[in-house]
Amino acid sequence: MPSLISHFIGGNMVAGRSGRTAPVYNPATGEQTGLVPLASTEEVRAAVGAAKSALPGWVATTPLRRARILNKFLRILEERTDELAAVITAEHGKVLSDAKGEIQRGMEVVEFATSAPQLLKGEVTENVGTRVDSHSLRQPLGIVAGITPFNFPAMVPMWMFPVALACGNCFILKPSERDPSASLLVAEWLKEAGLPDGVFSVVHGDKEAVDAILTDPDIAAVSFVGSTPIARYIYETAARTGKRCQALGGAKNHMIIMPDADLDQAVDALMGAAYGSAGERCMAISVAVPIGGKTADALMAKLEPKVRALNIGPGTDPEAEMGPLVTSQHLAKVRGYVDAGVAEGATLVVDGRDFKRQGYENGYFIGGTLFDNVTTDMTIYKEEIFGPVLAVARAPDYATAAKWINEHEFGNGTAIFTRDGDAAREFAHQIQVGMIGINVPIPVPMAFHSFGGWKASLFGDHHMHGPEGVRFYTKLKTITSRWPTGIRAGADFVMPTMR
Repeated sequence: MPSLISHFIGGNMVAGRSGRTAPVYNPATGEQTGLVPLASTEEVRAAVGAAKSALPGWVATTPLRRARILNKFLRILEERTDELAAVITAEHGKVLSDAKGEIQRGMEVVEFATSAPQLLKGEVTENVGTRVDSHSLRQPLGIVAGITPFNFPAMVPMWMFPVALACGNCFILKPSERDPSASLLVAEWLKEAGLPDGVFSVVHGDKEAVDAILTDPDIAAVSFVGSTPIARYIYETAARTGKRCQALGGAKNHMIIMPDADLDQAVDALMGAAYGSAGERCMAISVAVPIGGKTADALMAKLEPKVRALNIGPGTDPEAEMGPLVTSQHLAKVRGYVDAGVAEGATLVVDGRDFKRQGYENGYFIGGTLFDNVTTDMTIYKEEIFGPVLAVARAPDYATAAKWINEHEFGNGTAIFTRDGDAAREFAHQIQVGMIGINVPIPVPMAFHSFGGWKASLFGDHHMHGPEGVRFYTKLKTITSRWPTGIRAGADFVMPTMR
């Protein structure tokens, strides 16, 4: 019997009232395990109402006290990582080691957010004019929301809410309806850590809930991670309603392999970056670009047997390197991309479409897939597949490879493997992409830096977490003050200047 999943509003689990639900599946078996409510506008409004009630007290809570709550939450996460990872694996399908890695990266943002007393310090200038001082403050926006994807049900929300809470905001999370249960554990643990009721709520839902968030007059800002078409919609709608917005979209991440690269290192990096988490990462490497025919041939000779040898199974199998895709619909979509690659003339070196795991025949599995001789006009080169499909696009020289990357619609992440410092520096400075790896295949910044791409991979002015996160979740106020000294100079009708 599928379990009934709840919202979390005002510090309590709340049953859905809209009458609409969506099924939740175990991707390894194809069995339905849960039923998630899809919120109505009224239910989103209930979460906003709880946040409005809690906001004055939370704003008045000192940054040090907020940090202490987040510190306690961090300790709970450390102690219960296995519990949270098991929930992620059961609904997303990723292997347990990957789920634990996701949690660890999220915890690093919580660690960063515990430094709120330092992060929220303003600036002071004495005597900007005669007996006139100026100082600045960073104050919370109020009620903010996060709309997060299925592929990182713990980490991506933790890119958002720890910084938002540390800055004094109330936060409403709308997680993916495909794997909603991790967010409820997080909500319960935040309450256990001492977070006041109403400061953090979880509302499940589809487009109706998203639109309710985007149009609610009391929500000041929205953070989003997902596909580019939806990111564009989120950003445009939020902007029309006067909200601050950061919307991270899709990606098509290239990795250049120079002739002087350590080829074994490059191949190992490609295996993890292309096939880890079944390719369901916005930072996955989906295009390998070897420079020159000799490099390409050598790369393929080492890469093909490793792709064929991938250990694919349920996420609970400790030997599995790659789990299933998240839903049957997404499996059909990824298979369709492989079909398109064949139809458009790419060389299918390893075909994962017919992969079956004994005992898990109804699971959403696809084997690792490898294409060679991919060209820039092909669908599998241009579009984000979000599956374990690696395209090898052979470039005659570095200049051609760099041109391909710079001309691509997306600009999320990219990497180069080389021993040449000149080539690496040129790559880092020339490439029009937000996150660059040099002999690092997945260049996700640490929590005290900020995450975000360029071009159609990001809509909005602020990247996520790190210093950019603090700027996004606060507004700047500057105070200029003069205290009476007994001297009156009379009215001044010109633009004030400081002398």
